[in-house]
Amino acid sequence: MNWIYLFLAGLSEVTFTFCLGKTKTSTGTELIFWYTGFAIALIASMLLLMKAIQTIPLGTAYAVWTGIGAAGTAIIGILIFKDPSNFWRLFFITLLIGSVLGLKLVSNK
Repeated sequence: MNWIYLFLAGLSEVTFTFCLGKTKTSTGTELIFWYTGFAIALIASMLLLMKAIQTIPLGTAYAVWTGIGAAGTAIIGILIFKDPSNFWRLFFITLLIGSVLGLKLVSNK
C-alpha cells in the first residue's frame, strides 16, 4: 500500500510543478487559483511521502519520488509547456522511468 502512497506523492509533485509553471502566465484570480493548487499539491506530496517512508527505505522512497517528479514534470513540460524534445532528452526520461521501476523491483518492501 505504501508504494501506492509513494506513486501518488510523485504525481502530486508533478501537479505542484505544473501549477508553478502556470503561475508564469497568470494574473489576478487565476494566479491565486494556481498558487492554491500549488500549495495543496505540495502538502499532499509531503504527507504521502511521509506515509510511504514508514515501510519503504528512505533512500529508495526519495529516489523514486524525485524520479517520478522529474520524469513527469519533463513530460508535462514537453506536452503542455512546449519544452524542447529530442532523442536524447526522451532517451534519458525513459532511462529515469526505468530506474524508478528498477528500484521498485529490487526493493524488499
